[in-house]
Amino acid sequence: MDPTKEQLEKTVDIYRDTWVRFLGYANEVGEAFRALVPVSLVWGSYAVATAYVTADAVDKGKKAAVAHGDNPGRTTKVAVAVVDTFVWQALASVIIPGFTINRVCAASLYLLGRTTRWPLPVRKWTTTAIGLSTIPFIITPIDRSVDYLLDSSLRKVYGDEEKHK
Repeated sequence: MDPTKEQLEKTVDIYRDTWVRFLGYANEVGEAFRALVPVSLVWGSYAVATAYVTADAVDKGKKAAVAHGDNPGRTTKVAVAVVDTFVWQALASVIIPGFTINRVCAASLYLLGRTTRWPLPVRKWTTTAIGLSTIPFIITPIDRSVDYLLDSSLRKVYGDEEKHK
């Protein structure tokens, strides 16, 4: 019994529609806490986020394989699904947000040091709070920017109809 298109659309995507999605933000949280925790914990948060990105890409590849069955070009369509998802997630969930939060926290720690007489622990906790509070505001603009970037570059190679879903 083949699943219908309607059933596939209603299927919950564990990597996009559940709490698992938050694992993709682990590195942003790690970057926000960089001033307070050992660097190894920050790198561990990147490992969690990268594992999430990889798992989502593999999942999309498996779904593409099922969707295309034994049709000609199946291998190409699976590869496109994996590459598109991995590149999109790596940019939108790990690289750009991690860099952004890192710079926001570095700038805030510097500015707090130059403009206040707060003790260093207070400045570090304030920096962490600023970093954490920045995360919700950067998600949508980064996601849209990465969509635009990939639509303008990589996706032109294999066609717009193969976007990650």
